[in-house]
Amino acid sequence: MTAARPLRIAPSILSADFSRLGDEVDAVIAAGADYVHVDVMDGHFVPNISFGVPVMKSIRGVTDRVFDVHLMIAPTDPYLADFAQAGADIITVHAEAGPHLHRSLQAIRALGKKAGVALNPATPVAAIQHVIGDVDLVLVMSVNPGFGGQSFIPESLNKLRQAKALIGGRDIDLEVDGGVTAANARDIVAAGANVLVAGSSVFGGNDPSTYPGRIKAIRDAATTLNA
Repeated sequence: MTAARPLRIAPSILSADFSRLGDEVDAVIAAGADYVHVDVMDGHFVPNISFGVPVMKSIRGVTDRVFDVHLMIAPTDPYLADFAQAGADIITVHAEAGPHLHRSLQAIRALGKKAGVALNPATPVAAIQHVIGDVDLVLVMSVNPGFGGQSFIPESLNKLRQAKALIGGRDIDLEVDGGVTAANARDIVAAGANVLVAGSSVFGGNDPSTYPGRIKAIRDAATTLNA
């Protein structure tokens, strides 16, 4: 029996106020965030555009907290070195974003970074069974990627259980992204996830005074053992 992995709350800056992004990162770190989740969108792989390397680099100096970079772009390989050099700690690519997933994961690790693989809602866990030994993180998308504020897809709980079974005793984190709230955090953790990405449920309204309570609510719900 392997020990439970540490719970990590990773607020997504996609929902932050971009006009004061550095202050927003400061605020969620002070509020108890474990990671800073950086959603990069290209308007091609997903139907939205967020930001790229320069914006991420501009906030890297604000904190030494882990930058959990989720690349919702295609292709990914030409940009891996840039994000690594800009300060990413974890770089996650989508299984659907290119034909050579194994090569992409190798490239990330060669850059000295942790390698993650993300799965869209319709992509089965079996799609990553042959690269599971080459990843440090598996990200299950619990909404269709591209926009914040979407509702959690209930079937994602079954998918998390399948991903957890595939991971087994390996040293791999299981992350979930999309519609995570204090109301479903316990079910998500019970299904196997230990890294919870939260966007609008933390940043909604962009009032920093609310961030500590929101992060605490998610953490408390995730760690409460109810019968």
